[in-house]
This record gives sequence, C-alpha cells and structure tokens, in this order.
Amino acid sequence: MSKIRFNALKEVLNRKPLEIKAAGKRSELFGANVFNEYAMRQYLTKDAYRSVQDAIFKGSKIDRKIADQVAASMKDWAISKGATHYTHWFQPLTGATAEKHDAFFETIEGGRSVEKFDGGQLVQQEPDASSFPNGGIRNTFEARGYTAWDPTSAAFVYGTTLCIPTVFVAYTGEALDNKAPLLRALQAIDHAATAVAKYFDKNVAKVNATLGWEQEYFLIDSALAASRPDIMLTGRTLLGHSPAKGQQLDDHYFGSIPDRVMSFMRDLEQECMLLGIPVKTRHNEVAPNQFELAPIFEEANLAVDHNSLLMDVMEKVSKRHNYKVLFHEKPFAGINGSGKHNNWSLSTDTGVNLLSPGKTPMKNLQFLTFFVNTIKAVCDNEELIRASIASASNDHRLGANEAPPAIISVFIGSQLSSVLDELENVTKGKLSPEEKTDLKLNIVGKIPEILLDNTDRNRTSPFAFTGNKFELRAVGSWSNCAGPMTVLNTLVAKQLKEFKKEVDVLIEKKNLKKDEAVFNILREYIKASKRIRFEGDGYGEAWQKEAKKRGLSNNKTTPKALKAQVSKEAISLFEEMDVMSKVEVEARHEIELDEYTLRIQIESRTLGDIARNHVIPTAIRYQNTLIENVKGLKEIFGNNFEKQATEQLDLIEKISNHIAEINSKVNKMIDERKKANKLNGQKAADAYCTKIKPYFSDIRYHCDKLEMMIDDELWPLIKYREMLFSK
Repeated sequence: MSKIRFNALKEVLNRKPLEIKAAGKRSELFGANVFNEYAMRQYLTKDAYRSVQDAIFKGSKIDRKIADQVAASMKDWAISKGATHYTHWFQPLTGATAEKHDAFFETIEGGRSVEKFDGGQLVQQEPDASSFPNGGIRNTFEARGYTAWDPTSAAFVYGTTLCIPTVFVAYTGEALDNKAPLLRALQAIDHAATAVAKYFDKNVAKVNATLGWEQEYFLIDSALAASRPDIMLTGRTLLGHSPAKGQQLDDHYFGSIPDRVMSFMRDLEQECMLLGIPVKTRHNEVAPNQFELAPIFEEANLAVDHNSLLMDVMEKVSKRHNYKVLFHEKPFAGINGSGKHNNWSLSTDTGVNLLSPGKTPMKNLQFLTFFVNTIKAVCDNEELIRASIASASNDHRLGANEAPPAIISVFIGSQLSSVLDELENVTKGKLSPEEKTDLKLNIVGKIPEILLDNTDRNRTSPFAFTGNKFELRAVGSWSNCAGPMTVLNTLVAKQLKEFKKEVDVLIEKKNLKKDEAVFNILREYIKASKRIRFEGDGYGEAWQKEAKKRGLSNNKTTPKALKAQVSKEAISLFEEMDVMSKVEVEARHEIELDEYTLRIQIESRTLGDIARNHVIPTAIRYQNTLIENVKGLKEIFGNNFEKQATEQLDLIEKISNHIAEINSKVNKMIDERKKANKLNGQKAADAYCTKIKPYFSDIRYHCDKLEMMIDDELWPLIKYREMLFSK
C-alpha cells in the first residue's frame, strides 16, 4: 500500500468519537444566541421593539434614532454572549456566504477605548465589492457595494461575532446577492396571494411563503479526503473504481447511525439549537456514508438564511470531528448523489395553510384555487424552474435513476387527478343549484377524505404535491435555496395576479357569483396545465418521448437550461413583478454561465493532473515490476518463457494501452480547453460542456481499469471501498 494511503488509513483507525456533553434541554437551548423577539423584549425599549416589529411585519422603515437604540441594545446583548466583533452577513452571487468582521472596539481621547456600535453601523456597511461576481453590473475599479440590514432575519452570535443578516447591492442599486431578489419575490407573493385569499376570508392581511428544506450530505474522514486532490479541489471524485459493495443491499438507509457520526450530529444539532435553526430529523441516507437532516418549516427568507448558515456550521463542526462534509450532488460514481428537497407552501397570518384542505367546501375551494394556480404557474414556466436548479454539479444527478429527470413535471397522485378531471367537466358559466351542490359536496367536499389516504409518492417527479405542500425535489444539495425559491414565488405570484383579474372580470361583467367565477377560471386552468401533470416513471424513455409530444422541455445540461433565464418572457416576468430588472437578470445569467465554465475547467485541470502525475507514473512503476518478472522467467525457462509469462505479458500490453489512451485523451482535452479559453459567455460554456467534459468519462474509464490491474500496495489514491466504508 502506498505511504499516503497507509498513513491516511492508519489515522482513521485511531479515530474515536468526540465526547459531546449535553448542555441542557433542546427547548432551553433553542435561539439562545439569536437576537429574537424574546431577546428584543429584554433589551429594547418599547418604542424600539415596536419599530423593529413594524419593520418585520409591515415593511416600515426604522428611524435613525431608533436604529441607534437598537444597535446599542444589540451590542450589549452580543457582548453578554461573548462577542467582540460584528459583521454584516450576506450571500453574494458565489453561492456561499460572506462576512467582514469589525471590532466593537473604538479609541477615544486620553488613550482610552470604548465598545461602540451605532445605528449607522447596524443599518449599512460598505464592504469591498470588487472581487465578487457581478455579471457586468459594475466595473472592477468601482469597488463600492453596500450591505443593508434585513430586520426580518434575526441577528445571531456565532463564535465571538455578532452576525447581522443583510442584503448586498451595488452603488447604483442593483442586487449583487441572492437575498434581495428573494425578498422582492416574497413581497410579490404576499400581495398577490393575500388579494386572492380575501375571496375566502376578508380577515387575511398577509401571506407568507414557507419552506422546509431537506439537506443531504456525505461525511468522509478528513485524512482520507485530504489524500484525494479531486475531492479537495472539486468536491467530488473524478476517478475511482466502484467497490464490490455499494448501496445494493440497502443496508445503510435508515440504519443505525455510527457512533462517530452520531457524535458529529449531536454537536451539530447543539450548535443549530443555539442559532435558532429548528433541525428535527436526522437519518442515514441511501448511499454509504450519506446522511440527511431536516428542520421544521419556517418563513422562506429565514429558512434560506438558516440553510446557508447550516452549511457553514457543518463545515466547521465536521472539522472538529475529523470529517470533511461533501455537499456536491454527485461526489461518487455508481451510488446515489445528494439533493436538497425544497418543500414549499403558503400560509396566512390567520394560521391557515393555503395548500391544505379545510373542513368546509369553501375552504376546499380555497385549497383548489391555490393548488391549481400553482400547477398552472409551473406549467407555463417549466423551463425557468429547470434553469433555477441548474449547475455543473447538479447535472450529474438529474435523471440518474436517483433524482428527478431534467424534464419538469408535476405529480399530484391519482385521487387528486380524478378530482381535477371532474372539475374539468364543470359547466361553463352560471351553475344550477344542483350543479353547485354536486360540486361542493361530492367533489370539493371530499378532498380532505381523499388526501387522508393519499400516500402515493413519486421519487421521479421534480415537483410533487405531498399532502399540504409542493416538494421541489430537483434542487441540488450544494445549491442556495434562494434561487429556486425566488423563481417559484415570482411565477406563482404572477399567476395569482392574473387569476384575480380574470375572476373579477367574470364577477363584474358576466354577473357571476364569486364561487361560480372561481370554478369557471379553474376549469380553464386545469385544461391548460394538463400537459405538465404526470403520474408515471420519470426515468423511462417512454416519458421522454411523451414529454416531447406534450411540448415540455428536456434541457439536460446547464448551458442549455440557463438560456431560459434571459428569454423575453422571463425578463418581462421579473420586471413586471418588481423582483429583478433586466440588468440584474442578465447579470445572474452571465455569472452562472461563468461559474459552470470555471467549475468544468477546474475539474478538467485536476483530472489531467491526477492522471498524469499519479496514475500513469504508478502504472509505469508496476509495469516495470512485471517486466523484471518476465526477465527473470526468461532466465529460468529460456526460450520457452512465454508460456510461463503469458499473463504477465498480456498485463504489460494492457497497461501500455491504457497509459497511451490516458495520455492521448488528456492531450486532446487540453487542446480543446485552450480553444475554449479564448471564448466567453454562452460559447465558452457550450464548449466546455460538449468538447471538454466528454473526455472526463473516457479518461476515467482507463484510470479505473488500471486501478483494478495495479498492485494495491502501489495504488496512490484512497479507494472507494476505503472512503465509503470507513466510519
């Protein structure tokens, strides 16, 4: 065994679970390091508290004097928690989070100092924006970018730093982050959904989009991960032969959690409790060394912040336990990758889930209204949803018999499909008393009973209704939830806005009653969106053919999928709903294309390096050993040595062929990369996708063949069986 592999595996064998002492009940820990409502009531004056609450729930601005009071109280609270610094915590268009720490410390006359933090420092900061992706919104020499406090997401203390969630905008006002468009989309869905909800309850004053994400991830021992250049540089393995045992026995899924992993999970959950992240579920996932955690549903903006924060915390906690956490959607070939299912719904300030049936026909009509409008919105914008979950890493997972395909469809179950089929045949125009009774009692009225036993699930559906919510299953584990949530909330808001216009026309001009008008419009929407509904196997070739007949897109690669972002329809949608300007949309498109190109470029260079500097030299070394063996046989057996050396000679030839193929294909890949590097934007992404990426599988094939031929003592890279089954 190579020295690198030996030392890494020896280190793993000496690992012991880190002892984690319980710090009290979860309920007592929850939110202890968050400047939440409870902390505000303790530290803020009544006026300051009321002003912050109005900013959170009504969107009103906070007066500068009040901001000073809030800042002083927040500082005192943070210092009581051990904080020495503060930062505006934001989410630039890198997909990660960013922070610049400043001390509360200020010098004053007489060589003395004080802890200082005022309203100006709370509300706005000016970090250097020059090195963040901006998609042409600003010039490199114009470094100004501003972070602005988002009071709807509570500040928190992590380590010794007060973290203040903020938006990040350019000097000219355009959004340079993921949060600002999300907040605008959430405002759009609030206004549109509230207007429609008032048809059914005049007391509704606000509608919140809610989100419950499910985070899948892999844990690999840090020593093993560090010995793999591909994992360290790209987050996944670019080569490696599948082990004899993978996930085929299904013995890992929901199995007993290993002690060392459990220690990590306890530590992580304790950190999450302190930070107010309401994690509830933990379990083994399908693949070896793959796990999942999920929280209780929250308001979407807070849920997005919590998921981004969680990924940061997981990175730090995993290091304490000598693990490396992998969020890449497909870190290992031959076994399941990781997703981040986004469970989305709408709830009113009166405590009603708009995607959950009620006890009365009117409540069920309300459910149907939001249910059908959501399906219609997805149907009309399926390419845009596909674009929102596109990335170089997620391309490996979509449609790989473990995740939804790249074709966006909606699964609602056979029972609800029957309900929609019946509604499709509702009489157009005014309804007779008998028809109304039949509708409300026999169709709409029975929905709660239907859903009670509706346990159908379809893992192959990208967008599935699961009882009282829709689950966008196609989001990748590495993704920031803000992207797909911005798109989904925007397009549903637009659809609800159009729905209200059409219903009002029927009420005012056709003299129809409200419920008749609603039924009439829903009937047309059910017909118009029927093509997106699919209950079968999304992996089958038959569905790809059927989807094409239905006019549904099948954008299998990110460069192709991203084109929908900058279509006239998409730009018009975002502008009309005041979510993003044309400049902001085009900037994001450019950034995501560049990110795709750069990720494939990094993988290409890493694969070439490993193939030439690790695999080929090892193959030659082993080949030389075989050659010496053949020479020895010739000395012993003379001219008859070939009979005794048949296997060795055959192996020498095969190794030579694999070496030649690897070297040839790496050279060709480099030549194509040189050509692609002269391009930019869409052309560069297309070139990396179609001209360079195909070499990955070819080079890997020959490297993996050599792994199975070469003496295990010589192979330099940690193998799959060692990474996946070392706890």
